[in-house]
Amino acid sequence: MSQTMPDWSVLAATCPSRTSLARIANKWTAMAVSVLGGGRTRFGDLKARLDGISGKVLTETLRDLERDGLVTRHVFAEVPPRVEYELTELGLTLHEPLLALCRWAEEHIAEVLVNRESYDAR
Repeated sequence: MSQTMPDWSVLAATCPSRTSLARIANKWTAMAVSVLGGGRTRFGDLKARLDGISGKVLTETLRDLERDGLVTRHVFAEVPPRVEYELTELGLTLHEPLLALCRWAEEHIAEVLVNRESYDAR
């Protein structure tokens, strides 16, 4: 007796893949994964790279990513304690697509700003 995988669709209201899509569509998730794609990173360094994020929001973001199996947390028994984060194999599969979205945002922001200004002037 073989089990078949369900057909997942983010368009279906009851599909659990929607929660994953919502998580990866979060701006802080995209930026954190972008930074962590460069390798294992200490919490403080990650916070410094993500200009504007609070420690609380970064902690929540990293916990959510860890819960989903995208990030691994490494705690070192030192004084002061040292904590580092890195992408898992699954997290690495997300790095390139999110990096592409970050690049798209940077490359097209001038056009977006012009369009916003035009729209708002109507």
